[in-house]
Amino acid sequence: MADQGPKGLARFIKASGYSWQGLRAAWRHEAAFRQEACLSLVLIPLGLYLGENGVEKALLVTSVMLLPITEIINSAIEAVVDRHGAEYHELAGRAKDMASAAVALAIVLVVAVWVLVLFVD
Repeated sequence: MADQGPKGLARFIKASGYSWQGLRAAWRHEAAFRQEACLSLVLIPLGLYLGENGVEKALLVTSVMLLPITEIINSAIEAVVDRHGAEYHELAGRAKDMASAAVALAIVLVVAVWVLVLFVD
């Protein structure tokens, strides 16, 4: 049986390094991610301040965090599709459109949660 790489804490440390590389790449190469990250730096503390209880705070913060997470997934899908080739393919276009739609839905989610939590009694 072949060696399957590090285990336990060593695996966690190695995986964490890959995660940081991914965050740095998103920051460096994706303007939308930078905008959403900066927005998160404002909205997360604001959500913690404005939420009246733990559930409200969790909803406000979680909805905001889902936006840059979705943007990273969108960017990853776009990178893989673009790496495969420049020629148009219906499935490639569909994949990129669907990933973009996920970001749009995440934005709608942020707005809906914030409106419902802060303005609906």
